[in-house]
Parts: sequence; structure tokens; C-alpha cells
Amino acid sequence: MSVVPLGDIPRIYAARTPDLPALIYPDATLTWAQLEHRASQRARMLGARGVAKGDFVTLAVGNSALFYEATFALWKLGACPNVVSSRLPAHELKAIVELVRPKVVITEVPAPDLGRPCIAADADTTAYSAAPIDSQVHAHWKAMTSGGSTGRPKVIVDNTPAEVDLDPSQSALYQHLRIAPGMVILNPGPLHHNGPFLFTELGLFVGCKVVGMTRFDAEESLRLIEEHAVNWVTFVPTMMHRIMALPASVRDRYDLSSLRIIWHMAAACPVWLKERWIDWLGPDRIWELYGGTEGIGGTEINGREWLQKRGSVGRPTSWTTLKVAAEDGRLCAPGEIGELFFLPPDPAPSHYLGAEFRQDAEGWKSLGDLGSVDEDGYVFLADRRTDLIIRGGANIYPAEVEAALDANDQVASSVVISLPCPELGHRVHAIVQPRDGMKLDLQALRAFAGQRLARYKLPESFEFASSPLRDDAGKVRRSALRAERLAWLAEGREFRLLLD
Repeated sequence: MSVVPLGDIPRIYAARTPDLPALIYPDATLTWAQLEHRASQRARMLGARGVAKGDFVTLAVGNSALFYEATFALWKLGACPNVVSSRLPAHELKAIVELVRPKVVITEVPAPDLGRPCIAADADTTAYSAAPIDSQVHAHWKAMTSGGSTGRPKVIVDNTPAEVDLDPSQSALYQHLRIAPGMVILNPGPLHHNGPFLFTELGLFVGCKVVGMTRFDAEESLRLIEEHAVNWVTFVPTMMHRIMALPASVRDRYDLSSLRIIWHMAAACPVWLKERWIDWLGPDRIWELYGGTEGIGGTEINGREWLQKRGSVGRPTSWTTLKVAAEDGRLCAPGEIGELFFLPPDPAPSHYLGAEFRQDAEGWKSLGDLGSVDEDGYVFLADRRTDLIIRGGANIYPAEVEAALDANDQVASSVVISLPCPELGHRVHAIVQPRDGMKLDLQALRAFAGQRLARYKLPESFEFASSPLRDDAGKVRRSALRAERLAWLAEGREFRLLLD
């Protein structure tokens, strides 16, 4: 086995192919030699500020080549990056820092009163030596941050040491992801989310070239695929929706023949949207992954399988043991919706700071998702347990309602939440963002959704949004949206009701 510390990766490839680009981002293009040079200088600068083996360092840096300089610098020192959004409000960043207690915080924007030293992301490192460093190995290679369903921060600490086998054939993860040495990977997503961070770093570990975007733009992603002959990319359904909203003449302008693998993940993909992608690019290049940052289990499916199992997120991966349990703990029958539980591998792949796993008495853990498994072992998601709307005793899954609304060509995006109803307990409320230049008729929109949903699932109240409802990773905090609207209702504000 050729297992090496993560901090040694740039040096290894700089020795083999020094002038080959490793990173292409809007802020810089770095060859392997340049990445090794800069990461070593940055490591010595951080070391002079006290960062050492065993430390956590909170990294609040946006999508850039500089981000990777920082991660490899930390791994060289034996420190673990705690990755957060560079746009976090000060109070959220402070809450995370209090939880993680990092040695230092690396930020793009000055953040006072954190109780920890702050270092500017672009701090000058030219005075420091770029000579090779004897890399150390932290017990945890990453610590990703999530807001969680409660809105309080939680940190998911990966229990894998900061080292990697340079032979991807020895890794089940590489085999499932189909990342191979020499590939060109496009990253359109924010690096503070686990998927973009994980896949681009994994690609670099085996010598891939990573092309990145500062922020997602639908047409620009297609242009980059053509320009750099990209082989491998991940999208979230929000991005897929925006690409599909481009005129066909724009989509067809770009040569996407280099693409071998297109993964989508992180949120439920509406059936109609996936069908359009398969029709456009063919079933063999479209893959879907379901799982969590926690690494306790997951599923995968390719487009050809999906055409036989429309709506499924696939069958469990080789390291996944899955069951579906009802509220009383009994195992659900095939097709019956319950909570998905995973039996994690031993040793545990991760642990939380600031939260506890939801688990049963036998140690099976849940990510909070509801779904079912059919007779052939294919998993179908329903929704998050915390997002479930119970209306008059009937279960309504917001993701299903959103998929029906988003299928309308005049809708850019939608989010469905519950609001109080004196008669039925809860009512379905839809927040809808129209496409640019479109003026939605709500009665017509509700009738459109009524062709796809049972009547009791239809939204009873609506509001319009003028800005995107999800971030570039397709994430939305329904709990925060609901709390905001409950406050509005308490102030006497009403939403437009459309009742039968």
C-alpha cells in the first residue's frame, strides 16, 4: 500500500509533473509545483502563528485556488481544517468557533470578538521558505460544518486520519465515485459543503486536475466543460434546473462529449427534471448518490437503472447496511414509508460536535430521512423527518409538492413549509420564485400542481419570492423560513389563500 500523508500530495505530483496544472480557478491557475511551493510557505506562516499537529483550524475561505493552498498547508502541519462558509454572519461564526475551539481562524473578512486569533486568508507568505516539509498526520482529515435542522451549528468530524492510498483501486469510495487518475473534474459548488470539498480533494489526491467556479452560473459551467474537456462533475438539482432552463440553442452550443460521469446529490431531484437530463445526455453518464457527510451509509444509481426504477436513489453501496423502521420500531414492509436507519461500519466513520446522532437501541443511526425500499432493494426517499407536514392526520412530504410546482416552466424554484391551521393542525404553504420576467397566476399554478398531486397535498397559501430560495448547493433551511413566517403571522400579516 502506498499510503502517504495528505500534506505530501502536492510535493509528490510536483516531482512527477511539476508544470501540469492542478487547479484552475478564477483567482489563479496553479501547477503542482506552484501548489507545493505556496502550500509550504503558507504552512510555515501558520506554524509561526502557533498551528501544530493535532490542532483544528476554522477555514472561512470561499471558492478559490487559495482555499486549497490553505487545506494542504494545514495537512502539512498535521492540523485539521474545519470548513465553514466565508459569508457566515459574525454570530454564527462565533458559535462555531466556541464549539470547535480552533487554534486560529482563517477568514477573508475581519471577524472580531471570536476569542481566537484571526489570520487573513490572503496574508503575505513570501518571506517564508518553500522548502519541503515533513508532513504530520492528524487523526481527522476534515471537520465539516452544518447548520442542522435546529439552526444551531454542528460539526461533523471525519474519523479518517489525514492520509491516503495513492492507488485508487484499493479504495471502495474511489471505485463507487469512478474517480480515476488524470481526470479533469469540474467543481461548480461551494467548497464549504461536503460534496464539493470531498470530491475535489479526492480528485487532487490521485492527480486529477480541478477546474472550479467562484459561484455557479449555468452557461459558464457548460463553457468550462467544453474548454477544459471535463470528464467528471457533480451538480445539485438546483443547478440542473438552471441549466435545463437555458434555451436549447444555448445548451447545444457547447461540446460536452468529454463528460464521462455526471453525479447529482444533496437534494431530491424531481422525476421530470432527471428525465430531461437523461433525454439530453443519455442514461449512462447520469449517476445519483444519496448519503450524508457523516459517512454512515449511502446509495447509488445510474440513469439506466433509474429508468427502470423512476424516482429511486438506488441500492445501498458496498459498505452500507440499511433498514426502514416505523415509529414503533418495527421493520417496514417493502414499499412502506418509514425512517431510514444505517448500521455504521466499525470503527465509526465520524462523530459530532454540538449534536448527538439519532439512533435506536441497537446502534442503528439515522440522518433523519423518511423513505421506503422496494422488493428489489431500491430506496425511494420521501422527505426529511423534521420537514414532514401532518395535515389532518395525513402525511405530506414538502419535496413532493415542490417537485410538482417546479415542473411548471414559469417557476424558478419553490419551498414548501407548514403553517398553523385551526381546523387541520397544519396547512401547506408555498413560497414560489417566478422565472425572470414571468408573472404567475396562482390559480393556474395550483391547478397545474393538482394534475400531479392529490388534492389534500395542494398548497393552501402562497407567497412570491424575488431572490433564489436555495443556495448554490441546493440547500434550504425550512425551519428558519417557517419561524420567520410565524413571526409575520403574529404581527398580523396574511398570505394569499387558495382554498377549495
